[in-house]
Amino acid sequence: MKTPLITTLVAISFLALFNGLTLTAAAAPRRPNVLFILCDDLRWDALGCTGSPHVKTPHIDRLAREGVLFQNAFCTTSLCSPSRASILSGLYAHAHHVTNNFTEFPKDLNSFPRSLQAAGYETAYIGKWHMGEENDQKRPGFDYFVTHKGQGKYFDTEFNLNDQEKKVLPGYYTHVVTKLASDWLKRPHQKPWLMMLGHKAPHSFYFPEPKYQHAFDAVEIKYPQSAFELDDKPAWIRQRLPTWHGIYGPLFEWRKTFPDARPEAVKDFAAMTRAYWGTILSVDDSVGQLYEQLKAAGQLEQTIIVFMGDNGLLNGEHGMVDKRTMHEPSIRIPLIVRSQELTSDQKPKKIPQLVLTEDIAPSILELCGAPPLKNIHGQSWKKLVQIGDPAWRTSFFYHYNYEKQFPYTPNVRGVRTEDWKYIHYPHGDGQPDRHMAELYYLKRDPEERHNLINSSDQVAKLIELKQELSRLMSEVGLADDKMPLDAGIKPQLPDQKIR
Repeated sequence: MKTPLITTLVAISFLALFNGLTLTAAAAPRRPNVLFILCDDLRWDALGCTGSPHVKTPHIDRLAREGVLFQNAFCTTSLCSPSRASILSGLYAHAHHVTNNFTEFPKDLNSFPRSLQAAGYETAYIGKWHMGEENDQKRPGFDYFVTHKGQGKYFDTEFNLNDQEKKVLPGYYTHVVTKLASDWLKRPHQKPWLMMLGHKAPHSFYFPEPKYQHAFDAVEIKYPQSAFELDDKPAWIRQRLPTWHGIYGPLFEWRKTFPDARPEAVKDFAAMTRAYWGTILSVDDSVGQLYEQLKAAGQLEQTIIVFMGDNGLLNGEHGMVDKRTMHEPSIRIPLIVRSQELTSDQKPKKIPQLVLTEDIAPSILELCGAPPLKNIHGQSWKKLVQIGDPAWRTSFFYHYNYEKQFPYTPNVRGVRTEDWKYIHYPHGDGQPDRHMAELYYLKRDPEERHNLINSSDQVAKLIELKQELSRLMSEVGLADDKMPLDAGIKPQLPDQKIR
C-alpha cells in the first residue's frame, strides 16, 4: 500500500510531466498559412517587377521586394488545364493525363491541397478552376470550394457556392472572387489554412473594369518586329497568321473583319493589348487588398504568399497570339513567393535557375512541413532559395499535343537549357517530321529571332540537345511517346462555347 507521501510525489511528477507536454505543445510554432494566387495567361513580363514599362503593379512588386522573385520560371505544357494539373500534382501532363482543356483532374490523383488537408490544414479554392469545362462542383482536397462552369465572365458570373447554392454574383470578376476570399479569410480558423484564389484575368476575352478601360490609351503599340521575320521559321507559323491564333485573325473578337494584314489594322492589336494590360491592374488591386487584410489581422508573417501564372502568352511575337507553342513568351511565367520560411522581408532574393510548374507542389509541402507527394517529377526549391543547390536542374523538356478543337499549333516537343532551346514538331505517325525544327542560342538571342537549325556551326550542339531531350523524356517515363496526328493548320474558328 502506497504511503500518502509517495502518492503525492507520484501525482506531482505526473502533473509536472503533463504540464511539460502542454507547454511544449503550446510553444510549438504554428505551421504557416498559404495564400496561393493563380492568374490565367499572365505573361512573365507583364508586371512592374519583371520589367513592364507600362503596367504598374505596386502591390505585386511589393511581394517581390519582400520575398523571392523566380526569374526563370516555366510551364511544361502551355495550356491552362494541363498546367494547373501540373501545379497541383507535381507531374508532367502525360502522367496526370490532363493533356487538354476538357479533361478533369483525376479524382484518385493526389495533390498538394489534399496532402495539406490530410496534414490538418483547412483548405479552400475560390475562382476559376478550369479542369472540366461543364463541372462546377466541389473537388477533392478542399473543405470550401467556389467555382463556375467554363471560362467564367468578366462581369456577372454564375458561381456554385460550395455545392450549397448556385447564383449569379453581380460585378467584376476580380472583385467578386477577392471578396469571397476575403470573407473566408475573416472566418475563425482553428487550423493553419490554404486559400487558393483563381483569377480569370488576364485570360481572353479581355475586358478591364470601367476605371481601367482607358488606362493605356496614350501608349503607342505596334506589332513586335519578330512578326515580320519569319523567313527562317517553320511554314506553319506563317500559315497561322490569319487564324484565330495569328495577328491578322480576329484577335479574340477585337477585330471584326478578318483576316486583315493591312498596316492600319494594328489598331485592333493595340486595343486588344491595352485591354489585356487593364485586367492586370485589377489583379494588382486584389493582391494589395488581401495583403493589407493579412497584415491588419497579424497573419502576414505567418502566411506564405504565392503569386504566379499558369502559362505564358504570345502577344504578336512571331506573328502569333495565344499560347501552346514553346517560344519564350508562351512558356515563361511569373512566380513570386513571399515567405519568412525562405527569406526575411528585408532581404529579398532573385533566383535565376530554371524552375517549373511541377516544383510548386513539393515546395509548398516542404515549407508547410507536410508529407511529400510520391513519385512526382517536380522538386522543392526550398534548399535552392535558402542556401543554393548545386544539383539543381539545368534543363527541362516541353510537350504539347495537337488539338483538333484548336488546329493552329502542331505537336510540339522540345528541350530548353539555361542558354539553348531546341524545338521539333513530330507528325504523330512515327515518320520523320514534316515541319522545320527550331534552334536558338538564347544567351545571345533571347527573342528567338534567329533560327540556327540549318547552321553548319551548330551540328554538335543540335546532336547534344536531341540527346538531352531523349534523356529527359525517358527519365519521366515518356520514351514511348503517344500523340495525336497533326492534321495541319486550319482556318476555321473554334466553337463559341470553348473560346
